[in-house]
Amino acid sequence: MPKKNDTLTFEDALGRLETILESMESGDTPLADLVAKFEEGSDLLKVCQAKLKEAELKIETLNIK
Repeated sequence: MPKKNDTLTFEDALGRLETILESMESGDTPLADLVAKFEEGSDLLKVCQAKLKEAELKIETLNIK
């Protein structure tokens, strides 16, 4: 079963990641929430990295043709 993050676009995942970062930097977030946000951020980072790798492979394929 696919995770919810698997359907996000790169832009959506990056936007959510930026929102999480701003929230964490505010200093008003309790520790338990920080841990949860860090976990979500890590998952979103993996989504972004996978989308970038996919785009890179497509570009390489197009350059070979």
